[in-house]
Amino acid sequence: EVRKAYRKLALKLHPDKNPRNREEAEAAFKTLSEAYDVLSDPSKRQAYDCYGAEGLAGHGDAEDAGFGGFRSAEDIFAEVF
Repeated sequence: EVRKAYRKLALKLHPDKNPRNREEAEAAFKTLSEAYDVLSDPSKRQAYDCYGAEGLAGHGDAEDAGFGGFRSAEDIFAEVF
C-alpha cells in the first residue's frame, strides 16, 4: 500500500515531469522519498513513531544510532521501478 502510493506520487512529483517548477518538484520529490524511506523500513518507522523526526536524526550521528541515514531519492526511485 505504501509502495503503491509512493510510486503514484513519485511519478507525479518527479522533477523530469515538472520542468517548469523544477526546484519545487525536486524539494517535493526529496520529501516524498525521505518519507518513503522511513515508512518502508520498520526500524526507522518505529523510531519516527516514538520520537518523531528527532528520533531519526538523533542528537548524534544517525548511523551510530543504527538508522543508517537516508538513502538518496535516486536510490529509492531505482528500487521501486
